[in-house]
Amino acid sequence: MPVVDVHVHIYPDKISERATQSIGRFYNLEMDAQDGSVSRLATSLAGSSITHCVVCSVATKPQTVAPINDFIAQEVAADPSLIGFMAMHQDCEDPAAEMGRAAGMGLCGIKLHPDTQAVNMDDPRLMRVYELAEARHLPVTIHCGDYRYDYSHPRRLRRILHAFPGLTVNAAHFGGWSIQDYALEFLEDEGCFLDMSSSMRFLGPRRTRELVYAYGTDRILFGSDFPMWEPADELAKFRSLGFSQAELEAMCWHNAERFLGRTIS
Repeated sequence: MPVVDVHVHIYPDKISERATQSIGRFYNLEMDAQDGSVSRLATSLAGSSITHCVVCSVATKPQTVAPINDFIAQEVAADPSLIGFMAMHQDCEDPAAEMGRAAGMGLCGIKLHPDTQAVNMDDPRLMRVYELAEARHLPVTIHCGDYRYDYSHPRRLRRILHAFPGLTVNAAHFGGWSIQDYALEFLEDEGCFLDMSSSMRFLGPRRTRELVYAYGTDRILFGSDFPMWEPADELAKFRSLGFSQAELEAMCWHNAERFLGRTIS
């Protein structure tokens, strides 16, 4: 079956090592990889059963939005196994124009990281972005939940989901990296997807399974958060948790199709 990793970060060669180290410092973590380049991703995927990756990068400044989108579009055009999400920033001068430009280059969704972008997830500037994304049918992956910040608290995501019921959202990291129990409180009955990236090694197998079934296997997406972790290793750990074949097909394939709004074969 196809296997889709919905949460992969990539960087241009000249900054890939520096960008990867910056991520490690932000989270105070020792990561599996020290290089987030496309070639390093290809090496990581070699021999694995992962067939497609949703690739993205985060714009921490408004002036980096367009160059990031150019880079992602270039890599997606060169490799049909890559599905590109555009960067966006709350201070982008003309988000509607940039969304149109990026979509025209083949990018089919948006990635936001409120904590590194230092903005409340439900800030009015981002609410405009969600409005545009809903109108353009662009799915959005949002980093959610960090015990050190309030920017990405899952209660903010619930407000967004209620304001834009037609918006397709992936609440990354079970909806609350490092605060998954809060996420369950606010998002259990909401209409969003949730990827399980950067979660298993912190939660352990038992709690991971509990969260999967609490949300429902029809809402969970497989994701690795490369270069933080090796995609093949994360998939092997996920498969070892005892899910049925039908459940794995949903979480590693069909749910991604529904999230992205496309058939993947």
